Amino acid sequence: MAATATADPRFAAARQVADAVLLEGYVLYPYRASAAKNRLRWQFGVLVPPAWGPAHGEHAFQQTEVLMEPKGDASLALELRFLHAQRRTVQQALDGGGFAEVDELHLADRVLVPWDEGTEEHVELTLSVAELTGDGITVPFTRPARDDIETVLGADGRTAGRLVRRTEEIEGVLRLRAVELDGAYRVFRLTAVVENTSPWAPGAGTGTGAGSDAVPADREAALPRSLVAAHLLLGLDSGSFLSMTDPPEWAREAVAACQNLHTWPVLAGEAGRADVVLSSPIILEDHPAIAPESAGAMYDATEIDEILALRTAALTDQEKREARGTDARAAAVIDLADSLPPEVLERLHGAVRSLREVTGPDGPEQITEIPDDEAVFRPDTPWWDPAGADTADPARDRITIDGAPVGPGSRVLLRPGPRRTDAQDLFLHGRAALVEAVLHDVDGGVHLAVTVDDDPGADIRREQGRFLYFQPDEVTLLEGA
Repeated sequence: MAATATADPRFAAARQVADAVLLEGYVLYPYRASAAKNRLRWQFGVLVPPAWGPAHGEHAFQQTEVLMEPKGDASLALELRFLHAQRRTVQQALDGGGFAEVDELHLADRVLVPWDEGTEEHVELTLSVAELTGDGITVPFTRPARDDIETVLGADGRTAGRLVRRTEEIEGVLRLRAVELDGAYRVFRLTAVVENTSPWAPGAGTGTGAGSDAVPADREAALPRSLVAAHLLLGLDSGSFLSMTDPPEWAREAVAACQNLHTWPVLAGEAGRADVVLSSPIILEDHPAIAPESAGAMYDATEIDEILALRTAALTDQEKREARGTDARAAAVIDLADSLPPEVLERLHGAVRSLREVTGPDGPEQITEIPDDEAVFRPDTPWWDPAGADTADPARDRITIDGAPVGPGSRVLLRPGPRRTDAQDLFLHGRAALVEAVLHDVDGGVHLAVTVDDDPGADIRREQGRFLYFQPDEVTLLEGA
C-alpha cells in the first residue's frame, strides 16, 4: 500500500463532476451570508461524529459496494474527498491597539462577516487488489485542529482588522475489502466504508486552545468535526467496474446484492470507459458530465447557469460587496458574472444533445412517395388553428351534462368531487360559476374552464386566460342557464 504523491490521472475527467459534488450548494444565490438559504448549510454527504448522528437523524459513515473485474495484478487507486468546515470570525482593529470581534467589517470593495468556510481535504491511496482480499485493510486518518489569523488591510494600507479561522480536529477511518464472487467470471465485490470516528460529544470541550470550553449540543457545533460532502473516486489500472444502474444480465443478481448506504456509485470519466467510479451522496447517472457551455462554478447547478449569471450581474453594488465579503468562492462568482462576454452568455442559452439518427438494421427507411400536406408537420403551423380542418374549438364546443348542452356562457353550480379535490376547490363548493370554455386533453378528458360569480378578479382571469378548471361530473347545470 502506498499513498499517491499526486492526483491519479485516471480521475482527471471525473474530477470536474466530483468538484461539483464537493461544492454542491456551498454558497447559493444571492451569495450573501445574510440570505436565508445560506444560513442552513452543508446538506449533502455530511458524516458527523458518531456521538451526534444517531440521535439527530444524521450518519457517521457511508458504505460503497461495487463489482469490479480486475485483470492480472491490478491496482486500485482511491481518493476520499470532503470539505472540512472552519469557523471564521471577524475582528476590527481598535484605535488604542488590539482587536474586537464584530458582526461586520466594511472595506472599500467588500463587507466581511462571520462565515463557515470549507477547506478541501483528500485521502489518497494506491493498493493492489490482492491486498484488499481476506480481512481487507483499515486506514485511519486525522486532520488536526488549528487556528489561523489573516490580517485585513484598509484602502490606506493600514490594518483595518483581521480574520480568525478556527479548525477543529477530525478523525476518520477507511475500511476496504474485496471478495471474489463465485461464477464463470473473475468478479470481485469491493466494499469501501468511510467513517467519522471523532470522539467529540455534545456538551464536551474541544480540547484545543481557545475552543476548549464546553460547546452547545447543536448541529452548528457538530459540523466543524464532520466530513462534509464526502465522496470517493475509485480507479483500476487494469480491468473495469460494472455499472450499478445498467449491469450486464449475468451480473444483475450480484449487483442487486450490493449494499450502498448513504452514497450512490456510478461509472465516471470519459464515456465508453469503465475504469473509474464516482461514489457520490447525490444521485447521478453513469458518466455524468459538466455542460461544456458552463463558464464556471455557480454552486447552484449547472443547468441554470444562464439565469444565475444574469441575476448575479444585476445585483446592486452593495449586494456585490456583501457577497465578496462572504466567501472567496462567492467573490469569484461575482467577478465571473461581471466579466462574461455576450457570446459566452449566448452559449449558455441552451443546447440540444439528445438528437440522433434513428435507423433500422438495414439503414434508414426510404420514402417512396411524397406525403400530402395534411401529413407534413410544419414548425410554423400552430398546434390548433381555428381556420383549419380541426374541429376542436374551446370558444364554441359544447358537451352534454344531465341531458342538457353545456358550453361557453352556461351557468353551473360547482360541486368538486372528493376523489381528487384539493382544499382550495372545497372552498368553492356550492358556488355558481360561468363556463368560459370547454377543453379536451390528449387523453380524451374534458375540462370546463370557469370563472366564479362575484369574483372581483374575473375580468383579469378572462383577459389573461387563467381560469379555474373542473370536470363535467363536478358541476350541475343551473336552471335557466
